[in-house]
Amino acid sequence: MANRLAGATSPYLQQHADNPVDWYPWGEEALARARAEGKPILLSIGYSACHWCHVMAHESFDDPAVAAAMNEAFVNVKVDREERPDLDQIYQAAHALLTRRSGGWPLTMFLTPDGTPFFGGTYFPKEGRYGLPGFRELIPRIAQAYREQGDGLGEQNRRLADALATLEPEGGPAPTSLAGAADAALAGLKETFDPAYGGFGGAPKFPHQTELDFCLRAYARRGDAQALAMVRTTLDRMAGGGIHDQLGGGFCRYSVDAQWSIPHFEKMLYDNGPLLALYADLARITCERRYADVARDLVGWLVREMHAPDGAFYSSLDADSEGEEGRFYVWTREEARAAVSAEEWAVAEPYYGFDQPPNFEGERWNPRRASPLEAIAQRAGIDVLDANTRLAGARAALFAARGKRVRPSRDDKILTSWNALAVAGLAHAANALDMPRWTDLAIDAADSLKRTAWRDGRLLATRRGEHADLNAYLDDYAFLLDALLALAQVRFRPADFAWACELADVLLDRFEDRARGGFWFTSHDHERLFHRGKPGHDNATPSGNGVAARALVTLGHLAGERRYLEAAERSVRLFAADIARSPGGYCTLLEAAHALEAPPASVLLVGDPEEAAAWQRTLAKDYRPGVTVIDLAPARDVPPALVKGATPAKGAAAFVCRGTTCLPRIDALDALLAAVGAGAATVR
Repeated sequence: MANRLAGATSPYLQQHADNPVDWYPWGEEALARARAEGKPILLSIGYSACHWCHVMAHESFDDPAVAAAMNEAFVNVKVDREERPDLDQIYQAAHALLTRRSGGWPLTMFLTPDGTPFFGGTYFPKEGRYGLPGFRELIPRIAQAYREQGDGLGEQNRRLADALATLEPEGGPAPTSLAGAADAALAGLKETFDPAYGGFGGAPKFPHQTELDFCLRAYARRGDAQALAMVRTTLDRMAGGGIHDQLGGGFCRYSVDAQWSIPHFEKMLYDNGPLLALYADLARITCERRYADVARDLVGWLVREMHAPDGAFYSSLDADSEGEEGRFYVWTREEARAAVSAEEWAVAEPYYGFDQPPNFEGERWNPRRASPLEAIAQRAGIDVLDANTRLAGARAALFAARGKRVRPSRDDKILTSWNALAVAGLAHAANALDMPRWTDLAIDAADSLKRTAWRDGRLLATRRGEHADLNAYLDDYAFLLDALLALAQVRFRPADFAWACELADVLLDRFEDRARGGFWFTSHDHERLFHRGKPGHDNATPSGNGVAARALVTLGHLAGERRYLEAAERSVRLFAADIARSPGGYCTLLEAAHALEAPPASVLLVGDPEEAAAWQRTLAKDYRPGVTVIDLAPARDVPPALVKGATPAKGAAAFVCRGTTCLPRIDALDALLAAVGAGAATVR
């Protein structure tokens, strides 16, 4: 008999609808029952693509005896961390304070009836192992401890609330400039960089897209060759590793090893949008086709496996299929050999590493680029063109054979913030690589969000099918504002500009801390929770405060709206002391600080649409992160704030503004290029 999760919109919650656990979704019904019965709450937070969430579900939540013990002692609440990042942030932070350990998923927290956490962990096996207590034995012990100590938890709860409050930015005296912090952040990244395999630190290894973007911008601003080399090494190693789906495109969430060889196989939309922009930027900086090829494969995966009929993008693909992690992606040598011809196998076997010992659990192979194609061709006595043709045939054959397997499940909810990251990535890459079809994809996704997630001047955070739900968070507004600004630079639409201004107004009206500065993660009218945070630190996705501040600087100068600039300045100032103490974690806010100190140049193109488009393509060939280029020539009803002077009678022209100062109209492309300055030096 299905429990209360059967009616949830979240696929993750629906995965638990048939558990014998008496699950509640987070809400007043569960909290009211806990208060009425004086029972503690067992809170379990996960997501549908999470391997260890599935393991704990199969081991414990499907077990009738374990479920009976849970139902007797607790009010049990399931949360999808992707739909409720507000709850996840609070209880991950509480877990870290209570246990002095890093968190993750599944997150298992025990709360008092008012939502205050008093004990927690992540994955618990049903029986004790891995140095972890068994969940079956833990349940009665936690229940007994709560019965015996429940009245005495008040002091611990107060201390925990105070400790959480200390995690928030203090404001106060701050450096007048954060240029030194930016230098320190880059130096810190250089210190932790892995020169052999790229990335930062050791295993497990995450892409760290925000830090890589920071390095690219440092290269553009100061010509730091080491910063560029760090990005290049990392993206090369990732593209050749098992974290990158060598057959179908797209990247998994992280690698369990330092060599990018074996990932946890879930694929998340939020990773792939920013990675698309990075590969496109590196392609135009280096003029090397291999980076553009990775970008094209990534978009192919987005369209083939993540694209909803209405233009938006789904959230993720599961790590597991047929109950095993990675089963869809890994091979025996015999399976791979049977799928391709002998000529193709002569190239594919060494290229994908099938001639080496198995790299997945000692039995199977996760394909990666194990040997350079040039060396394989030389050993086989064939030319590189022939080797490449054979490899393409093998890849197509392996992809077709893999397609007959049972596919990983797809989380088909539409998240506003993650879609915004995809829109920004597509628009940015379309501009960098001159791919109009990618612009169409970005526009379709943005239009889908406007139709379905924008209601009565407010955003909703999630949708599945036709049902949109949940008050949106800071990231939804900030990421979407940033995406619309990226879209404006590849295909300007006045309605998008107007919407960007509306989003900015909501950020200021409903999220800003008017007294101290910065933006709360939840709006002023959001459900009251145990803690309310202002996230400034970059994580798997960039900081909402950083993206909001950076976008508000750009929009503030374009729209001539001082309120946006002042709000951005207040946010940066609030976090400045924290940034100065630990700069490496605040790359996005550092970029916002730089934009405040050195306002981006705005290039507004007008006149003949064909010639203006040609000028725009010329400007886009070079990487200029400090220049915003908007082609107004095809637009009707240009917003008054963007009208800087008379349009020429024929030909194209440009208005170049920096801050509040605009140059006289420029009527020649050479003069325009001189005015905006050289882009980042091309490296071959």
